[in-house]
Amino acid sequence: MCWPFFAEQQTNCFYACNEWGIVMEIDNDVKREQVEGLVRELMGGERGEEMRKKATEWKHKAELATSPGGSSYINFNSLVKQLKTSSLESSG
Repeated sequence: MCWPFFAEQQTNCFYACNEWGIVMEIDNDVKREQVEGLVRELMGGERGEEMRKKATEWKHKAELATSPGGSSYINFNSLVKQLKTSSLESSG
């Protein structure tokens, strides 16, 4: 669940709720009953089941990206190589 308060939290909540579909937002005028309803929906409702499926999909995508040969793995190695090269050039 998201309850954005300040800074980047509104942006993070927007993406997590609307783009990624993995959380629900708590209204600013939050009441105990509302939180209870959202928790029940997340734990046993149809919407909660869909969010768990989406979260599993995102987990799988992250695992692929960070495994050897994945996009994040390749990009990180490229960054390390660039940093090493620039470090050697500036010291030599």
